[in-house]
Amino acid sequence: MFRRGILAVSILLAVGAFAQKRQVMLDRVVAVVGGSSILYSEVDEYARQLVEQRRQEGYTSDRDPMNEALEALMTQKLLYNQAQIDSVEIDNISIMTSVEDQVQQMVDLEGSISKLEAKHHMPIFTLREILRQRYEEQAYASAMQNTVVDKVTVIPGEVERYYKSIPKDSLPLIADQYVYAQITKFPKSMKEAKQRTRERLLDMRERVITGKARFENLARMYSQDDTAMRGGEMDPTPLSALDASFAEALESMKPGQISEVVESQYGFHIIQLLDKRGQLYHFRHIILHPVFTSAELSETLQQLDSIADLIHKDSITFEKAALLYSDDEASKMNGGLVSNHELLERYMPNAKMTVTKFLKEDFGHFKSLADYNALIQLKPGEVSDAFLTEDMLRNQMAKIVKLVEVIPTHAASLNEDYLRLEEMALADKQERVFREWLTKKIDGMYVYIDPEFRNGEFENKHWVK
Repeated sequence: MFRRGILAVSILLAVGAFAQKRQVMLDRVVAVVGGSSILYSEVDEYARQLVEQRRQEGYTSDRDPMNEALEALMTQKLLYNQAQIDSVEIDNISIMTSVEDQVQQMVDLEGSISKLEAKHHMPIFTLREILRQRYEEQAYASAMQNTVVDKVTVIPGEVERYYKSIPKDSLPLIADQYVYAQITKFPKSMKEAKQRTRERLLDMRERVITGKARFENLARMYSQDDTAMRGGEMDPTPLSALDASFAEALESMKPGQISEVVESQYGFHIIQLLDKRGQLYHFRHIILHPVFTSAELSETLQQLDSIADLIHKDSITFEKAALLYSDDEASKMNGGLVSNHELLERYMPNAKMTVTKFLKEDFGHFKSLADYNALIQLKPGEVSDAFLTEDMLRNQMAKIVKLVEVIPTHAASLNEDYLRLEEMALADKQERVFREWLTKKIDGMYVYIDPEFRNGEFENKHWVK
């Protein structure tokens, strides 16, 4: 989709940020957008990467890669400048994490910091600062673009018009989709596993309080979420954006204090409040999920295998077994039929429609890949053996699945694929809204393009004034 384009530009540039730095004495400014300049070396490097990327993906473009690269860079610079004007906020902690990850990759590739510095003829702190500037610009540009299009919506009439506007021989293909049902089971020893988790966190809390360990170091080693790499630290957040029990504990704390163990819908936590500014709480946390022994997990698998055996022998239907035995409240009342209901309820409460047909890529986004791997071994109507997996909150569990139907690859149909077409119609409308916004901003912002590039084929003709 178009919204990924600018992000791709930035990532490519960040990875190849230093390829042309040794030629800096020969470099020159080829464009200026707002208060940001673009060097010839930046355009050349990105053009090379575009060509290489497309070669690897097996397609080419009719556009001159230098002109295409320059336009992409000018778009990013405009978004960055507008983000400064509009005071758009970004996640600085994520930027620093990305910088450190990138620097470490570069060090690993060269073998040592000294070899990296020698290759690029600059100290590592300069390399780090260049990357920081590039990732920061990327973040501002992406946030600005999201601000422009995030409130764009489509109504059913627009979806239908979008569908009818596509020539019949050009309708998008919808890949194989899977409809399936499940029976899930958590180990009987959940109570014991939760207690073990509490005890681990209490031990960590004691170590921090007695000075035997630093909170952020324990978070890096043990916390089971994406904040681990930054020592459990979260951006300043209002209580309203947090789980109720987590927020209640945080609200009663003083800076520097460490909470007792808190159970939320996401797991078990200990929290360290760093500071409070107005309604924003700045804190670290360590989150753990209950972990079971091999024997406990094996017992759960055996339970589900026994249920699967009864289904295979026609002693009970899958639907009745789901109602009687499944721990999944979202599907058990519907014969075990799997939907994205839980995802929508947790993360998209305003969404109106649920999906029961899943593409392969959907399993990587919000369903377990273990589900997909089990389903592709089945024929419609067949039931899998029990296997281990995790729920959305990374809690260990066992599961059996039944393949209800495979919908073969086909041209999109308004009746059968409305939700997929709605996504496409929305992306199309977002792109149009963004292009219109971009044109207005180009007209109102200072833009200079070197004569060498002024006759290039730009998608937006307003660049050349």
